[in-house]
Amino acid sequence: MNLNIYLGLLHKGEQTLADSFRQVAEGHGAEPDVHFLCRTLAKQCDHHEELLAPLAERYGEDGSDDEPERLHADGLSETRSGPVGLLRDLQDLYLLATLVDATWTVVEQAGSALRDKELLSAVETCQAETQQQISWLKTRMKQAAPQALLVAE
Repeated sequence: MNLNIYLGLLHKGEQTLADSFRQVAEGHGAEPDVHFLCRTLAKQCDHHEELLAPLAERYGEDGSDDEPERLHADGLSETRSGPVGLLRDLQDLYLLATLVDATWTVVEQAGSALRDKELLSAVETCQAETQQQISWLKTRMKQAAPQALLVAE
């Protein structure tokens, strides 16, 4: 069974997304909605990691990056400045969140095949919140784009 690979990918993905939300919150503190909501979304990701823990204990977790073909993403180590910087940072978060969402989808299929109610319950909770994160990021990018792309700094 290779579910452990995807549980490891989820763990790393949620951790990376949480750290990246925190980075954007601190780097764009002048945007109160971004600052406070990114901190809240980081806490959601932390909670997702907690929900993963018993599943990783049951099925194992492969957190190695030894597979060269494995898809992975690096988090944000720093934020950009200005309106275009905010837009780019939100877009990076969006990409990370969609990777996590797709991984939850794959794990959901395994949970269905295994008929594992605990796994499916965790997926339902976490994937719904991840999709809300994606929705907010997309909305916030739409809001930021006109100013970032059309107004001279």
